Formats: sequence, C-alpha cells, structure tokens
Amino acid sequence: MSTLVEIEQAADALPTEQKQELMLFLAARLRADGARWPEPRKFTREQIEQWIVEDEAELRRFKQAG
Repeated sequence: MSTLVEIEQAADALPTEQKQELMLFLAARLRADGARWPEPRKFTREQIEQWIVEDEAELRRFKQAG
C-alpha cells in the first residue's frame, strides 16, 4: 500500500478492534513526531442551551412515535 486511499480502504475493512489498535498506533506516532493536538473547541452558553433544547424536543418526538 502506497497511497492514502489504499490505506483508508484497508483500514475500513478491518474489524472494530483492529481499527481501535490502529488509532492508538497512529496517536502514538503523532505524539512521537511532536504533532500538536488541535485546541479544544469553545462553545457559548447559548449554543449549549440551544443544543439541549433541540435534544429534548427530539427525545419527546421519539417517545411520541414509539
């Protein structure tokens, strides 16, 4: 395998457990290479409150449908 597309296709064919092992392997390599993780995203209180409102509305619809 020499291209990212080939690697992605091979990774997609792996069972879940091996995908997790691959993720840990890649994370270790990134750390060893000195890669920086992206900064945590910041959300406003209003955004979070709106998500909660939307989630609760979806839960009500789900319960009504069942």
